[in-house]
Amino acid sequence: MTALSRQTSGAAGGLIVRIESMLADLWPQYGLTIFTPRLELRLPREEELAELAHLAARGVHRPDERPFLTPWTDGSPEDRARFVLQEHWGKLGGWSVAAWRLGLGVFCHGDPLGVVTLRARDFPVVREVTTSAWLGIEHQGKGYGTEARVGLLTLAFDHLGARAALTEVFQDNHASQGVSRKLGYEYDGISVDARGDEAVVSDRLRLTRERWTQEKRPAVRVDGTEACRPLFGL
Repeated sequence: MTALSRQTSGAAGGLIVRIESMLADLWPQYGLTIFTPRLELRLPREEELAELAHLAARGVHRPDERPFLTPWTDGSPEDRARFVLQEHWGKLGGWSVAAWRLGLGVFCHGDPLGVVTLRARDFPVVREVTTSAWLGIEHQGKGYGTEARVGLLTLAFDHLGARAALTEVFQDNHASQGVSRKLGYEYDGISVDARGDEAVVSDRLRLTRERWTQEKRPAVRVDGTEACRPLFGL
């Protein structure tokens, strides 16, 4: 690398840092980062969002599975990639205290693994959150999903004051059921939804704050929460 290219690279890096700082000033969620032993959860930047979209295009489950109520994985690889972009922009653009969705990229040593989402309605009053996630198929079965969920739940319970976390899982989705049960979620009834022309049954699972405090968990650090509190209605 020449001296000129090093100088250009340094200038470009400084510009990126300034832009990210400006974004975090205007939209504090950009300054929110969750660190688990192996992972970093945060809003992806544009180039990282493109990488996540291409990751989804390569597949997020086996062809014989249908783990999502919204059939966003049924189309072509390009359809899946565009859905990731639209979902990300929609979550940011549609944010309000009354109904928010925080979609964080999951990164390991800078490599994108998937997206985890924490969402709520009327959170200042109800104090309940719901989680959902997808990981690239090549990153599944390595404990990343469990670790990322612990990170989200740490934010919800320990920093936002949630009273309960909810999830709904198809009864035949054994992997997601296993993650939830391992984290202390308990059975809370069923829901029935239409998936195309098929009625599908999901287990509703609930993790209470009391149960959360009793479970052993890996250490998690959350940075940047204070600036975000007004956007969560706190």
